[in-house]
Amino acid sequence: MDDFSSSEATHQQWLRLFVTPNYACNYLPDQQARSQVVAPDSAGGSGVYGQLLEKGFRRSGQVVYRPWCDQCQACVPIRVPVKNFRPNRSQRRCWQRNSGLQVALRPLVFDAEHYALYRAYQHARHTGGSMDNDSEQEYRDFILGTGVDSALVEFRADGALKMVALVDFVPQALSAVYTFYADEPAASFGTYGVLWQIAHAQRLGLSHVYLGYWIGASDKMNYKNRFQPCEILRGGRWQVFTDR
Repeated sequence: MDDFSSSEATHQQWLRLFVTPNYACNYLPDQQARSQVVAPDSAGGSGVYGQLLEKGFRRSGQVVYRPWCDQCQACVPIRVPVKNFRPNRSQRRCWQRNSGLQVALRPLVFDAEHYALYRAYQHARHTGGSMDNDSEQEYRDFILGTGVDSALVEFRADGALKMVALVDFVPQALSAVYTFYADEPAASFGTYGVLWQIAHAQRLGLSHVYLGYWIGASDKMNYKNRFQPCEILRGGRWQVFTDR
């Protein structure tokens, strides 16, 4: 157990941190991973969570964590400073290709259509993975469970659901939590989902979009540094990352 000081405008509180036992890494084969987890009774509120994001934490459902592996530092926190973001040619084409999608923000309420898309996405993209057969309750815990200001963003084409993005809103930033979408590779829905969140953060006057962890050796996670310029957290300091 450890402690973490979180200071806000009017008070200071101490967060209790715990380290998990080793478990199989979800991203790198034959690797063992551990996480540092914030005690549930001290992680609530968008203000505190915004500070935790700056320290490299993320959330999965209501569990707030960051990698804490013994021998590996492959998981690198990454964020996009939205004021400086400049899409590349491929991203501009993706934006234009999907500009006709209808977008709506929805509350975190169970929707059978969302769940069906989630199941289809897991089966198409992560067959045999830990979430491939998520039950309705597991989906609720992962997607709908939150202790911060969150929303589901629906993307539709002529009424047909194509993508759902779970986003968190914290002071001065937006956090891209999880996105699932229809199996239409030519559409590049995943890229468009990130581009939309960057554009939405710009409209709201926010400073950053947090994209979670960049893992260079993982095909599932190494796309995140394509959103340039971006910043990574190294040695407790956010710095510009230019290696594409």
